[in-house]
Amino acid sequence: MEPLTCRRPQHFGTPAQRNRNSRGGPAGAEAVDFDLQWLLIALPVVFALGWAASRLDLRQLRRDGRAAPQAYFKGLNLLLNEQQDKAIDAFIEAVQHDPDTTELHFGLGNLFRRRGDFERAVRVHQHLLGRADLKPLDRHRAQYALADDFMKAGLFDRAESAFKALEGTPFDTEARSALLSLHERARDWHAATAVAGELERRGAGSYAARIAHYACELALQADAAGDTPEAEQWLQRARSAAPGALRPMLLAGQRLARAGRHGAALQQWDTMLAQQPQAWPLVAADYARSALACSDCAEACERLQSAYDAEPDIELLQALVGLEGAAGQHQRRLLDHLQRQPTLSAAAKVLELPPVQWDEATPQQLRQVVASAARPLQRYRCAACGFEAHHYFWQCPGCQGWDTYPPRRMEAA
Repeated sequence: MEPLTCRRPQHFGTPAQRNRNSRGGPAGAEAVDFDLQWLLIALPVVFALGWAASRLDLRQLRRDGRAAPQAYFKGLNLLLNEQQDKAIDAFIEAVQHDPDTTELHFGLGNLFRRRGDFERAVRVHQHLLGRADLKPLDRHRAQYALADDFMKAGLFDRAESAFKALEGTPFDTEARSALLSLHERARDWHAATAVAGELERRGAGSYAARIAHYACELALQADAAGDTPEAEQWLQRARSAAPGALRPMLLAGQRLARAGRHGAALQQWDTMLAQQPQAWPLVAADYARSALACSDCAEACERLQSAYDAEPDIELLQALVGLEGAAGQHQRRLLDHLQRQPTLSAAAKVLELPPVQWDEATPQQLRQVVASAARPLQRYRCAACGFEAHHYFWQCPGCQGWDTYPPRRMEAA
């Protein structure tokens, strides 16, 4: 029989591990060791992969972030140097790197519109409108810019629809003002009258003078169509809209004269001239004809002479000459006027007279008038940049180029 020996039990691990081992047995210990090994291997791998991915994303973001500002500032620099074509290419590059740049889209669209490239401007603004994440205010702004593109391109129907889509938005007043300009260009005076009235009701300012002009245009159209009652109604509306406006009073006198009511026409014009004496040159010829028709030449001559003395004008002089009818007086008045106002208009009238009727000083006066009128027109123009100057320059003050001025003067039209 072997002797009995006492062996100390061998325990490994922490007390908690010993308890688990005592409960789970050998199989539980192997599972725990297996899980811990995989965790120790997987955690560093996952961390390394996440770190690498974040570094790649950051590098890409940094590259894109650097590329967009660089292209943007490059475009600004080219724009300041008046190189619009290259500036547009730079801005397009910036938009490609950062398509969410709303302000850059607006700037690019405005550049296209200014250059007359309306098709590309329309595409830029339509692209903005197609973005679902666009803020409401920016959406209205893009709609207004798109309508402006259509208007500048002459697509009035599409521009009108685009502007009308902005009713009730923060761009309502601007859109209506643009609509007013659109109707004026299209000579749609009925629509222009309606829009101007709406703007005035909304407190956008006074449009009384413009409404009076629209009514006068409609009165002229009615007269041309032979609709005298409608013309009278529109003329009355013009005078009601702007009682002190010049055009309705002038037009009313002209209509009376065409109807043979010359006395009433003179009274109408006298009322107008009492309010706006600067309008004499516009009405002088009609005033003289009506005065001749109703044999009221003396009083008309007195009024015309008073206006001429206050401010000499070739139109007033012609009206006076027509009323006086004396050939000698005509020549004398023209020569005196040339001395008082040595203008090309006066010189042209004097040249219509036979030279035998000229004074001794007349040729010299004509030479002075022509020389004075021609002097501002005679200029040297740089062949490189178009800079104009009265004196010849070897180096252009505009583009700093040498020998860019042709020796021959050019007369500006």
